[in-house]
Amino acid sequence: MINILKTKFMNQGAMKKVLYSLMPILIFSVGTFGLRVLLLTIVSCVSALFSEWLFIRNTNKKFSWAVLVSALLYTLTLPPRTPFWIASIGMIFGIVFARETFGGFGKNVFNPAAAARAFVYVSFAKYLTAQWSAPATQFMGGFLTYTTEPIDVLAQSTPMLIYRESGVLSSYFDLFFGNVSGSIGEVSAFLIILSAIYLLTKKVAYKETVFSVIIGYFLTSGTLYLLGLPQVPNPLWGLLAGGLLFGAVFMATDPITSPKTFEGRIVYGLLIGSITVIIRAFALFAGGIMFAILIANIFVPITDEAVKHLKKRGVKNA
Repeated sequence: MINILKTKFMNQGAMKKVLYSLMPILIFSVGTFGLRVLLLTIVSCVSALFSEWLFIRNTNKKFSWAVLVSALLYTLTLPPRTPFWIASIGMIFGIVFARETFGGFGKNVFNPAAAARAFVYVSFAKYLTAQWSAPATQFMGGFLTYTTEPIDVLAQSTPMLIYRESGVLSSYFDLFFGNVSGSIGEVSAFLIILSAIYLLTKKVAYKETVFSVIIGYFLTSGTLYLLGLPQVPNPLWGLLAGGLLFGAVFMATDPITSPKTFEGRIVYGLLIGSITVIIRAFALFAGGIMFAILIANIFVPITDEAVKHLKKRGVKNA
């Protein structure tokens, strides 16, 4: 099995480490929402590999571990009850139109997982916003059932949707440890933080990107909160609710679609954090991090060029 993987897949140690960091989140998600999460993950992975195969089948290229990272990240941003066909369509769109049309791995402008999630969110809003599952009543009880109980969208949906509808804040304890409804892999801030520590320690993720996203979020959210905007919750609560932490740790740090310069990554992160707050507060979307990442992706080339230009200008002046 190991030899097959070596012959069919590229040697991408960094991507493997990202997969390792996601395993505890995936296991916890199955225990929280049921065995259906595993099937949804398999559907996304098969769809991603098939999409890449279409473009490399007549070449000597190998499969990339990055395509499995995209599939797993995408799956973990979906609601547990997402229909399999929607998960498959979204993943195919993400790999084909956000990666392969740009030339394949290493040449894409947009994050494939974020693009896939944004596509299905806009195209199939009914399935992505109105069908949620309650967390298992027993710890890791999801391993004993196919899927957990469905819930009333207005009364018991995700923490961000509940806040939008009623202004009620879920407890910090539940948000931190994952005893809430929401997208598959975004409910436990605790596990996301542990994964972040692992990735930063292994130097797989840029620490300046992660922290600048959070700083950008706090600066914008804190300002609007102090100004008294009712649609902006307490910044600390907002950090734990929704997919902000997940996006900051796993999506924004994608080495292909983020800036190559240190200063550029700081600007990039600040932009993502700020745009996320604006989308949450003033747009129709309760989340916003995926759209913020895609918007920031557009400015990556010009950000790097601006940093290089300013550095050259500074050297000449000196």
